[in-house]
Amino acid sequence: MRVAMFEWFVAVGMLGMLSGAWASDVAMPQKPQSATELGTVTLTPQIVYEYLVAEVAIQRGVWPIASEAYLKLAKDTADPRIARRALEVALQARQGGDARQAAELWLAKEPKSINALHAEIDLLIDSKQPMAALPYLRQMLSIHPGAAGGEFLELGNLLGELPDKSAGDELIRTLAADYPRLPEAHLALAQVDARNARFDLAMKELDVVDTLKPGWDLSAKLHFEVLLKTVPDAAEPFVRSYLKQHADAPEARLAYARFLLKQNRLIEAHDQFAQLVQTLPGNALMQVASGMVSLQMNDLPAAKEAFIHALQLNYDNPGLLELYLGQIAEALKQDNEAGEWYLAVKPGEQFIPAQIRYADLLARQGKLDEARARLHAVTTESDLERVQLIRAEAEILHNVGQAGTAYKVLGDGLATRPDSVGLLYDHAMLAETLGHLDVAERDLRHLLVLQPNYAQALNALGYIYADHNIHLNEAVELLRQALALSPNDAFILDSMGWAQFRLGNLPEAEIYLNRAYSTSQDPEIAAHLGEVLWRQGKFDATKQLWKAALSASPDNAVLQAAAEKFK
Repeated sequence: MRVAMFEWFVAVGMLGMLSGAWASDVAMPQKPQSATELGTVTLTPQIVYEYLVAEVAIQRGVWPIASEAYLKLAKDTADPRIARRALEVALQARQGGDARQAAELWLAKEPKSINALHAEIDLLIDSKQPMAALPYLRQMLSIHPGAAGGEFLELGNLLGELPDKSAGDELIRTLAADYPRLPEAHLALAQVDARNARFDLAMKELDVVDTLKPGWDLSAKLHFEVLLKTVPDAAEPFVRSYLKQHADAPEARLAYARFLLKQNRLIEAHDQFAQLVQTLPGNALMQVASGMVSLQMNDLPAAKEAFIHALQLNYDNPGLLELYLGQIAEALKQDNEAGEWYLAVKPGEQFIPAQIRYADLLARQGKLDEARARLHAVTTESDLERVQLIRAEAEILHNVGQAGTAYKVLGDGLATRPDSVGLLYDHAMLAETLGHLDVAERDLRHLLVLQPNYAQALNALGYIYADHNIHLNEAVELLRQALALSPNDAFILDSMGWAQFRLGNLPEAEIYLNRAYSTSQDPEIAAHLGEVLWRQGKFDATKQLWKAALSASPDNAVLQAAAEKFK
């Protein structure tokens, strides 16, 4: 009797926890019994045990064990629903062998299931066995011949994601031979040819597509992309002519809009996205794209409208848009609204950045204590997030003139996280500002032991040495390493120029500083370049440079001091 009651309680507990694989098919028994029928499956103690092992492993995040347990359960029950669940778990666990076995079990029990066939096909293609998928594709299309067009489109996309561009070539050609009058088959062939740079063959297939399905949007899109690679001057006239005749062709228009964006033709790209929004009014992604272009054009009201519309359409990353909307509101001097947007961001990727923006907003409103309390109260999911908040608090304090308190906040953080690269870097920078050169050097050297190829740390230490006119040969070596990692970084170029100046190599210093200033018109780079020019007797060039730089940055103290020094 005890055994029977134990089985009953476990079975009831299992039924209460079962996910969609079984629960929808289960009717709760009306009285205790030693085994409960579940469709074709009898809930024996062993099956219940295997289920519990699998689910507990999932709850603890031990996916390989969960995959192994569910696969055994699928074999023991021979139930297609369990096999399907085993496949889902195996994929989550990245257990390819388990996934194949689960898919085969599922397909063996439901040989006419489109989903089971799809699973087998996808797994074979992912495992670089595309030709092995051919009989399953033919089987699926024999069962559902009307799905052939969609299957070719899906197959073309699936093969296009494989690293090997030639993968699936034979599969597509063999399968397409069965469907000589199907436009989707010829489009798939054109996609394969285009991916393998067989552009002449791709264009021939597209000609066939145009005969079978004139004016097709997907065909025009691929035609445009092939022309961009083969006859670039003909590509834009082609797509513009096509869109003039087919205004509601989203694929070709989206390809054209992206082309315009790459060319930085923002106004024209915005026009294309505006038309896409009209064509696809319920598409949140198009609203986001339109808003992003508006943002690049600094059309903040238009960006705001687009992002709000995307939220109304249930865009799948609302936190990102709420963060953008907060920043837009700040730029429009609408601080209260900005705060509301930041507070609307839920836990996720944008949560910590939103909390930091909100705290910074409070600090700029004079509510420094509230801002700091806000950052301290944020619940974090990792130490990395806590470090972000510590660095943000220090930056806020520094921005309001409390460098000493900021230095203490970073020091307190380092006391429990001595190997935090971010905290070491920020602490070193503040230490140098406050005159603690030994601390700055110690922090940066420790950081470079942790990350020898951290270009900004190499630059920071090299610049500190150059600016204080010490260890100049070592400074140059540090900066050479930094430039090898980031050869076009304006601030590293500036540091190297300043180090060369300290060494008395004025022509070489001028070369580096000119490169730096051509990349970034930063006022401090202008100050350094002006001093090097002046020392070489190039007085007119210096005056011209400083006049332009002071016009752009009249309040920069370093630039003002340099200009005053050489009047």
